[in-house]
Amino acid sequence: MPGAGERKNRQVANTSDFKNGLVLNMEGNLWQILEFQHVKPGKGPAFVRTKLKNILSGKTVDKTFNAGVKVETATVDRRDMTYLYNDGTDYVFMDGETFEQLNVSPEIVGDSANFMLENIKVQVATHEGVPLYVELPVTVELVVAQTDPGVQGDRSTGGTKPATLETGAEIAVPLFINTGDKLKVDSRDGGYLGRVNS
Repeated sequence: MPGAGERKNRQVANTSDFKNGLVLNMEGNLWQILEFQHVKPGKGPAFVRTKLKNILSGKTVDKTFNAGVKVETATVDRRDMTYLYNDGTDYVFMDGETFEQLNVSPEIVGDSANFMLENIKVQVATHEGVPLYVELPVTVELVVAQTDPGVQGDRSTGGTKPATLETGAEIAVPLFINTGDKLKVDSRDGGYLGRVNS
């Protein structure tokens, strides 16, 4: 049974404290608020409609809270870190201020690995020292490792072709992109944003 000291350390938020990014601790899982809306119906009590994302699984759910209800929150520590290397099992990050290194499993890094080069600056979120997720800058610059020459007149693909980036990820690019070009890529969905002029 938790002692009195542990009870005091629990943080609680009222529904009026809800904001995007707040992390709730419910049923043993951590959920991040993606969207919320306070609703005051003509009849009946007010409530808050939320869209929550499970930090570990990435699953999103819609949940409604009665207005004024208290929910336990989790302290999430977001630190700027530099990605150093993959040691064969985990991805290794370093805190630029303390030089402390943190190993993060591939499950936590997830799709971010597709757009992560050594020495890229990222944010690593932890809860009580346990890594939760890795957040890349929205725009990353990566070199095309391989792509076939674009054939003019090939409109069946809507004017795009596959290109393999230096990280091994494959994205769709315009036909004029060549092997060796440096591209701006949206790290959230792998979308092509433009060519970087050298």
